[in-house]
Amino acid sequence: MINREDMLELTRRMTPARTSITRIAGCYIDRNGEFDGSFNTNFLKLSGSDKSKNLKLAKTVPFADTNKKLIKYEFTPKSQKPGSMWQLLMAMKECGLKNDALMDTFYDVVMERYQADYEYAVLVFHDRYDIPAKAADKERLGESEEVFEYLLCVICPLSGEYESGEPECGFLFPAFTDRSGDLNHVNIYQRNSDRPHMELVRDILGAE
Repeated sequence: MINREDMLELTRRMTPARTSITRIAGCYIDRNGEFDGSFNTNFLKLSGSDKSKNLKLAKTVPFADTNKKLIKYEFTPKSQKPGSMWQLLMAMKECGLKNDALMDTFYDVVMERYQADYEYAVLVFHDRYDIPAKAADKERLGESEEVFEYLLCVICPLSGEYESGEPECGFLFPAFTDRSGDLNHVNIYQRNSDRPHMELVRDILGAE
């Protein structure tokens, strides 16, 4: 189960003034499922309006209804083997999205397996959150105990020319569990919990 307070802790920082997101990368897919361009840039160099727009998209995942629209899935030892999506996500995280070859590999997997008959964007954010230590009563103690480095991905239908609409699905990796990074799990968002994109869970991420 996902603790709602853990997700709200991340969400509260997703404002232009407080964000520590370092980078955003993404690609566009046409209605035939073909690649239609990509980008990769320093998040802090975006204009104020672009920061706000993209933070709103990113915030969709942790702010979603926990354990209904946002569900925790497991990466089993088998799904963490060499050549797995888990290994690719780890490499993307460790390079801070700066390796375009890794990003292209990720986009290729999504394009091949994501089921859509519309134009869409795949957006990936990289962040490092210096988690402040807290006492049992939740009062902040000041000194941090861990830096939570993570990826946040959203898949959005395009509402105009390269304009991303409300995310259809997405994920947070590693999962944020008990205010700490959890490499064995991923938090996956589905806008429509009655008709989820289960291909994101099984075929793309390889989670269970």
